[in-house]
Amino acid sequence: MVLVWLLVGSIAAAGCSSHPAATLPPTIAPAGPAASPPVAGPPAGVVHPLPGRARAALFDAATSSLVAFSGGADAHSPATVTVFGGGGVAQRTIALPGPATALAGDNRGAAYLATRGGYFQVDVAAGRTSRVGVDGQDGTEFTAIARRADGRLVLGSADGAVYTLGPASSVAARVKIFSRVDALATQGNTAVVLDRGQTSVTTIDADGARPRHALAAGEGVTTLAADPAGRVLVADTRGGELLVFSVDPLMMRQRYPVREAPYGLAGTRTLTWVSETAANLVVGYDLATGIPLEKVRYPTVRQPDSLAFDEASGTLYVVSGDGDGVQVIDHAAVPR
Repeated sequence: MVLVWLLVGSIAAAGCSSHPAATLPPTIAPAGPAASPPVAGPPAGVVHPLPGRARAALFDAATSSLVAFSGGADAHSPATVTVFGGGGVAQRTIALPGPATALAGDNRGAAYLATRGGYFQVDVAAGRTSRVGVDGQDGTEFTAIARRADGRLVLGSADGAVYTLGPASSVAARVKIFSRVDALATQGNTAVVLDRGQTSVTTIDADGARPRHALAAGEGVTTLAADPAGRVLVADTRGGELLVFSVDPLMMRQRYPVREAPYGLAGTRTLTWVSETAANLVVGYDLATGIPLEKVRYPTVRQPDSLAFDEASGTLYVVSGDGDGVQVIDHAAVPR
């Protein structure tokens, strides 16, 4: 059952209290992907090795490259970014100067990774990396990152705040109403926040200063992704469902059972891709009719936690979170 929070009252109470955290909705134990079983047969397509265990991946259209982010789970484990060219062949691995927690891109050749106090910016083609500190946030543990249509970056933190950046990495606006910001996505200049502890989805206005709408969602949501049709896709891993939201206003438009612990998501112009981490599967759904229709499914590498898609070639990338590499499925939307 989907519940709409009474935001006006809760935000006003948070603003008046000297202890805002006390006014937040109660939280639950956050959900996560299933621990995948050993693969039962050969994965579809071709599998290429990937150093380390991937935590996130994206496809950059400007360079026709898959960008996979591994490691960096603690202060003693610097993150790496591996760039794969055409056909999924690794071109280079870029060592970052510290740990990182989340990945975003601009689809124009740049990747961004959240880190304590700021973010890393990676030139995908050249392999150059720089660290950018956010003004006044040296000790902030940033846990999520996304880029808006106007080019502004949005960062989320472990203590439940969303920061919309301004020029020269200043903080243009800040909202703190969450237990933790676990993931961010954007549609246009609207940021969408996923909080696993509150199992909620919330939109933030274009000015970045106010939450606009919020919904309690599912039994244990874990990941979200934006798609080209203006929707936001959410995996309810604990509840075994794909949830589909509009953003303006925030409304649940579709929900569909996806058993076996759905987790990885990729929204494309043709199909919506969802991985099932308890079964080592990826499924492509057509959302056009208002009821998700399964079109294709493929066996995957173990722990298919991250998905990315190349619209130009129709290639689906399935990236293992267990060190089993990158799976490349050409013309994935075409039934076999």
